[in-house]
Amino acid sequence: MRPRPVVLFALAAIGTHFPATSASAAPMQIYGAWHCSNDTCDWATPRSVTEFDAMNHWLIDRGDGRPSVNVIVLSFVHPLKLLNQTTDAATLNGVPRGMTPSIVNYFASRNIRVMVSIGGSNYADAWSQALAQDATMLGLRAAQLATQLGVGIEIDYEEDNNPDLAGLQDFITAYRSVIPYDATGRNKTARLTIDLAAGDQWLIDLGRKAATDWLRTNRPVLDYANAMVPDKQPTAANAIANWKEHVVGKPLYVPAYPPVAPAKLTAGLYLAGSTRVRPECNRFSKSLQKSTGNFVQTVAPNGAGTTAGLLGFMFWAAERPSGGVTTQPPNSCEGGMGVGARTYNIPIPMPALRQQ
Repeated sequence: MRPRPVVLFALAAIGTHFPATSASAAPMQIYGAWHCSNDTCDWATPRSVTEFDAMNHWLIDRGDGRPSVNVIVLSFVHPLKLLNQTTDAATLNGVPRGMTPSIVNYFASRNIRVMVSIGGSNYADAWSQALAQDATMLGLRAAQLATQLGVGIEIDYEEDNNPDLAGLQDFITAYRSVIPYDATGRNKTARLTIDLAAGDQWLIDLGRKAATDWLRTNRPVLDYANAMVPDKQPTAANAIANWKEHVVGKPLYVPAYPPVAPAKLTAGLYLAGSTRVRPECNRFSKSLQKSTGNFVQTVAPNGAGTTAGLLGFMFWAAERPSGGVTTQPPNSCEGGMGVGARTYNIPIPMPALRQQ
């Protein structure tokens, strides 16, 4: 469903100012994975818990009986089907048939927060069509879905050229009219997030709108944004350069692209490529999450927010995100994410998130 056409280069080399990192480290609060089921993110077929566990046990047991993650994002819901409450071979009343209460409970019963992602790169046009048809009703349908399954919702609207920002605002307003923002995190259905690009050079209009109106610490609307994985596996320097763009913003853009508080961001990395699993999955000692972990925990705010450190890491993606390598056995990820969760002392369940 991804990759994404994100430019990868170290902006420091061309004179862009980045803030120094803080001496104090903020404990990671988010450490999770998008999940694509076994059919490249369609979730079209119901699965038994026994079979699902056989393919995904590493997520709930890193080897010591504790989970490898504290959040799972089931990906993806087709936005136009959700709006129209479509029932077909893959979808029941707008919801993929594989996104069942039993699968949600598989994670929730282990104190792993569950979310559902609407969109993805293949559904950018469907997002625009659904927003044009009835953005307010789409937001109400999303709130209904969240309530039905007891999950949070992620907005993954990957339209770079001409996103319907007014429609997306109506979607968010409708969702929040039913389920208000909850800083405590106790209401799982109140968790509403957005995916932005790895840095600030793609999805520019969407990122600017999110930074300006939805991710402000003094008037929060969305809980946080995920800085998505780039189109290719980056070096540690390039990954950090991309993530820093969100923290710094683009003051010379017209209109300006404001900075985002570190406490309103997570950093995205790959678990598997087309031909092999990455160290993020099976070799923590050689992984980007290890080499960039200090940055993620210490990056200082640069005009937005007051506390240092991103919220944590998100990983693309568990099980079968494409026709390539999966995280099914024998490629399960205890040696990467499992070790990472233990190394970074990831809290389970997820605590109330930093707000500043």
